[in-house]
Amino acid sequence: MKLKEINIKKFKLDKATVTDIVRASLIAVIISLIAVLILGIIMKFVDIGNAVLLPVNQVIKVLSVLFGCILGIKCKTRGALKGLIVGLIYTLASILIFWIVNGTLTGNFGVLDAVSGLIVGAVSGIIAVNTGKSKI
Repeated sequence: MKLKEINIKKFKLDKATVTDIVRASLIAVIISLIAVLILGIIMKFVDIGNAVLLPVNQVIKVLSVLFGCILGIKCKTRGALKGLIVGLIYTLASILIFWIVNGTLTGNFGVLDAVSGLIVGAVSGIIAVNTGKSKI
């Protein structure tokens, strides 16, 4: 049985890739912060139960990463890789922001959040590179 060689050069992060990842991650975090702020204002006036709050938070996460990738990824290559990294950065940033705002990590962050962030990021990256005009 002969093993195939893996070409590591394919996974090299160039300047355009890093710029796309940083831009998409920042856009995703900003969209999420705005959406959570709007949700907080709505919750001030309308009684939203905990059964509704968790799904709404998940929708905010998914849409933030999706729109972050669509708006932030300009170079139409390596969509899954870029999206995967954007999902990871977004998940870590949201945990860090929650920790700073709340002062403690009492939320239910876990492996499921990390895995879902990676999956949503990869799918969003694939969608982002396959939609719109090519920028290359």
